[in-house]
Amino acid sequence: MLKCFPTRVCKPARARSKTNRQVRPAPRRHGCAPHQQEQIITDPLKRVQRLSWTAFALGAMAFVLAFFHRLAPGAIAGELRQDFGTSSASLGLLAATYFYIYFAMQVPSGILADTLGPRKLFTAGALVSGAGSVLFGLAPDFGLALLGRFLVGLGVSVAFISVLKLNAAWFPERRFATMTGLLMFIGNMGGLLSAVPLAWVAAQGQWRSVFVAAGALSILLAAFTWLFLRDNPRELGLPSMQQLEGKPEYPPARENWRVALATVLANRRTWPGFLSQFGQIGAYLSWGGLWAIPYLREVHGMERQLAAWHISVMIVCFALSSLAVGMLSDRIGRRTPLMRILGFINVLCWLPWLWGGPLPAAVSLGLFALMGVSISGITLVWSCAKEVNPPAFSGTSTSVVNTGGFLGPALLQPLVGLVLDVASGGAAHTPGDWRLGLAVLFAFALIGWLSTFLITETHCRNIYRAGT
Repeated sequence: MLKCFPTRVCKPARARSKTNRQVRPAPRRHGCAPHQQEQIITDPLKRVQRLSWTAFALGAMAFVLAFFHRLAPGAIAGELRQDFGTSSASLGLLAATYFYIYFAMQVPSGILADTLGPRKLFTAGALVSGAGSVLFGLAPDFGLALLGRFLVGLGVSVAFISVLKLNAAWFPERRFATMTGLLMFIGNMGGLLSAVPLAWVAAQGQWRSVFVAAGALSILLAAFTWLFLRDNPRELGLPSMQQLEGKPEYPPARENWRVALATVLANRRTWPGFLSQFGQIGAYLSWGGLWAIPYLREVHGMERQLAAWHISVMIVCFALSSLAVGMLSDRIGRRTPLMRILGFINVLCWLPWLWGGPLPAAVSLGLFALMGVSISGITLVWSCAKEVNPPAFSGTSTSVVNTGGFLGPALLQPLVGLVLDVASGGAAHTPGDWRLGLAVLFAFALIGWLSTFLITETHCRNIYRAGT
């Protein structure tokens, strides 16, 4: 923690704004009153702390909208089939279009976050996703709905990596996993809106108006982002978080984006996190974002509202557990044990669905809750990715790993739909058909968990060394 500012702190109050930018500690002069010194010392820190939450709040709101769009097709699958006359495979394609462009944009998003900065990226992304959401809500046919879904995915694809970049700039390094967990908690509230509330609105025949309203909110968020967000404290003449903690400043990224990307891709410690995201998050998002509600309705005979409640329970448990896991990891100074234990529990949770036998509602709700809790361990992968790569490339490193989490559902959502169509021969899906489809998700979840045993333990600090 910064102890004191240089000798100019003893000057009159009119010069204090200038001295607040000094960051090297210096001994106190005899003429300085203790209360005056304390005020001068704490003012920059208090201002950085206050502005850090403004930056986080704006970024988190964009992530809420991203989560809403990510999981929304599952709640309105029946309406999409009816309005656009789609098969299961086409429905999977419509839902997965979001993930195709999201996947393709992760590495460019990281590079842009490291070069242009989150502020410009957030603003452009919110405008594009807003336009796409309005188009999706008003689309008269499948083609325009597909285009709208594509634009939504393009716009929100920059949100998560940009928030991680902001967290790295505005919060202490030791709190990175905690803030990531808090981000996942808040973002999952968007997923919660896409479950029971959206299912209820769809039952009233008004699903289109929800997407038009979401688009308008995105455009409003773009305006607020441009006006109030800054990429780091230095843009406001404030000391960086490293300086406020009395630590040496991380060197800026002097290399171009090609060097940054090559450095991250060449680092063998980057890839286990990618594979973990690919398997575990891929299965989770394919399940919660599209196929869980149809499965529960067709195999277990649930009403749509009860099926949607299962998704809501899973999302809430994921949100709360993500926050707890991040805080616990930072407290104990370890990453990998939590990932491996929770990942194993998540793999076990798939077995009852593969079995397909009847379950009481309380048991099925409990299983969904446990799936939400156990998938939260994967949120520590982003912290590990940042900590095994150069600090100046935090956007690029987290984006490379995050790519796996969206390549997974981009492949799995239509693949499961194709398996169902082939197995059923175009007829109604039987429990046996669903068993084949869910076997694909189970296999990916298993691969993701096994990959956590290849992730390097960082002890919650950056361990990158050139040449390793």
